[in-house]
Parts: sequence; structure tokens; C-alpha cells
Amino acid sequence: MNYDLIVIGSGPGGYVAAVRASQLGLKTALVEREHLGGICLNWGCIPTKSLLKSAQVYRYLTHAADYGISTEGAVRADFAAIVARSRSVAEGMSKGVQFLMKKNGIEVIRGVGRLTGNGTVGVTGSDGQTSSLTAKNIILATGARSRELPDLPQDGVRIIGYRQALALPKQPKSMLVVGSGAIGSELAFFYQSVGTQVTLVEFMPQIVPLEDGEVAAQLERSFKKAGMKVLTSSAVTSVDTSGADCRVTVKTAKGEEVLQAEVVLSAVGITPNIENIGLEELNIAVEKGRIKVDGHYRTGAPGVFAIGDIIPTPALAHVASAEAIACTEYIAGLNPEPVNYRNIPGCTYTTPEIASVGMTEKSAVEAGYKVKVGKFPYAASGKAAAAGAKDGFVKLVFDEEYGELLGAHLIGENVTEMLGGLVVARNMEVTAHELIKSVHPHPTLSEAIMEAAAAAWGEAIHI
Repeated sequence: MNYDLIVIGSGPGGYVAAVRASQLGLKTALVEREHLGGICLNWGCIPTKSLLKSAQVYRYLTHAADYGISTEGAVRADFAAIVARSRSVAEGMSKGVQFLMKKNGIEVIRGVGRLTGNGTVGVTGSDGQTSSLTAKNIILATGARSRELPDLPQDGVRIIGYRQALALPKQPKSMLVVGSGAIGSELAFFYQSVGTQVTLVEFMPQIVPLEDGEVAAQLERSFKKAGMKVLTSSAVTSVDTSGADCRVTVKTAKGEEVLQAEVVLSAVGITPNIENIGLEELNIAVEKGRIKVDGHYRTGAPGVFAIGDIIPTPALAHVASAEAIACTEYIAGLNPEPVNYRNIPGCTYTTPEIASVGMTEKSAVEAGYKVKVGKFPYAASGKAAAAGAKDGFVKLVFDEEYGELLGAHLIGENVTEMLGGLVVARNMEVTAHELIKSVHPHPTLSEAIMEAAAAAWGEAIHI
């Protein structure tokens, strides 16, 4: 079969590319070896949010008396039912992608796709048979998998990755989580919330290492208040799985410590899926484990493009989708606006949530800016007090000379839903004055943005 475009991989990069290509009149095929929607919909973004919602509801119920509500009998978390709900949500979203493919006339080809030559893709099905497809253009969107450390080999049972953590057959009594990025922190929070005793180990001096230092410190306080043990500046050097529990040797700043846990979760990042997809057939260059591309996502091979986790840009679902649209529009002959990698939002869906975009205070100063910083604590927010969620704050970083918003760093209830407006504000080069003079609704959590901007310029009323 011959196509205008073949997309290999159906995650948030691949399926978005396929839909946009179809909208632009390109005859498109989508090759997928497993479930439509890729890791994000099936084993990442969506099922984790389902688990976290269950944890949030459980926390509400166990603290119902704080809201003037009495419950009779014990409230317990049904781990199997929580996992089953999560899998059901993921399955529903995957079926939604299937509907999109049908609606847009995209041919879905099941199997493992591999570049076999200029403009050709071989697809090996579950029966072992290989078919050959041809296309003027090919987009590689094969995503990534859990990264494994040499000292922490995953066996899928005692030492697991995020995929196993989303569907364990039974709830462990204790868990040691290695790595406190978004994946590690979210899963650590979930398991701690439903009754597993969690220890979180992070190699860097702070948890959520990419976030603002004050934000990280607030999250660590919240984790510890929930009963979690947190070890920073620490590294796992070995794991002994021969006994009833795993014996984990951790090198800390204070010396070596041996900890016990029923399960060890390795959440130390991801590894791009670039093996066995035919890169060597077309001499496509790879650097530091990722495919080299230009500003239009072109590889060195004519007609072959790459997007998402397999290229050296932020490994986030929304980044892959943005790259998919820009790449496909270029293929279709349009002149798409480049993805603005200086304005990429990041979210961590723990409780409290974290949301950030742009420069931290530290990075802005290091870049040579003279900055003004404004903070507004959730403790001063009427809406946060009414919600019983006073942990957190909004921190905004401005360029003192022009008042431009350089970065936003939020931690607290619902901050992931508040971040979009700040992304737009940065895109439009909004100033602190414009944020201060824009009337925000009261009482809302979002008015903390206005208050933080006012605090930066010494105009705050409520703090």
C-alpha cells in the first residue's frame, strides 16, 4: 500500500500527527504494535490521574469530619477496585483514539513498524508475517519506556517500573521509590495515600529536581506530613531480593543505610524506543540516545521525521502533540509556527499539585536578569481555606526592567488547572502591571496569581 504519510507509534505524538495529516488531506496510515494512545493513554498520564483521583477521594473521606461530615464505619481503600477503575478509564480513552482514527479515515495497521529503505516501512504482525508499505513521508513517534539502572535491574515483581506499579495484583505494605520526578512523586503519593508505607529516594539535593527550590521544599514538607519518608542526596547502591522483603542499601549524605521494602519502584526516567526501528538502514544519526532532527523535525534521511520522546526535547505528552502538529503541517506544505520550547508547562499531580512554566528565580538570575519575585500563600486565600487546602503558594518571577513575566511556579490545590492562563500570558509577554490590573474573580484560587504579581511590586493588599 502507498500513502502520503505513515506514522509509526500512536501515542500523543503519533495519533495527533495522523489526525492533523488527515485534516490536511493526506492519505495516512498509523502503525501501532500495542494499544492505541501509546504509553500516555494506557500506562502513563491517564491511568495515573485515575489512581490519584481515587487517592484524593479516599483522603477526603478519611478527613470528612474536617468538613463537618460524619461517616459510619471504617472507610477503606479497595486497591483492586481502584486499579480496575484506572484500567477502565485508560481503556475508554484508547477506544476514543480508535474512534478518531475511524472518523478521520486513517488506516490503523497493527504490528511492529520498521524502516526498511527510502520511503518504505515493514510491519510485522502478531502472526510473524511482514507486510511492506510505502509513503512519501514517514514520522517516527515510537515513544519511550522505563529506564533501568545497572544497580537496579527490574524483574517486574520485586523491582518494578511504572507500568507494573499501575496494575499490581495486590497492594504492598511497603514500597521504596527511587527517583522523585513527576512519575516517582505521583506514584509515591498515591501509594502512601492508600496505606502503603513509602520511602522516596532522590539522588539530587531536592525532590522534583527540575522545579523551583521553594516548591520542592513545600512538597517535601507535605509528603512528610502524610507519613512518607524522604531521602535526598541519596543513591541506591544495591538491592537484595532473596528474603521476604527487599533489602535496599542506600548511600546517604550521613552514611550508608539499609532499608526494607516489600517492593522497589524504579522511577529514574525514561529510555527512548529507538532500537530495532531501522535507523541504521537509512543512516539516521543518534546523539546521546535520541534522534537528531532539525527545526522541522527532519532526520538526515529524506522524508523521515521524528517527534516526541525519541528526540532531544522535553519528554512530555503535550510537547509531542505540539511537535506532531508543527511537523505534519510542514509536511503538508504549510508554514507552521515553531514550538516555543521556552514556554513549556510542566505539571506534577501530587497533593499538593505542582505547576510551572518558564524560568525559576535561580535560573533567571543566572541568565543575567534583575528580577522581582512575588509570592502569595494559599494560607491567605479564602477559597483555599474553605477547601481545607491551605498548603501551597503561587510564586511569580518578573524582569524588573520591563515587568515581563519570566516564570511561574505554583504548588497547591488545582494549580495544574491555573497554569494554562500563565502560559498564554508568557506567550503574549504580559507584564506584572497587566496581571495586577486584570480583575480576577473572588473567591477563587486563581486570584492568587494577581496577588503574587502585586506582591512583587509591593502592592499586595491581602498579605
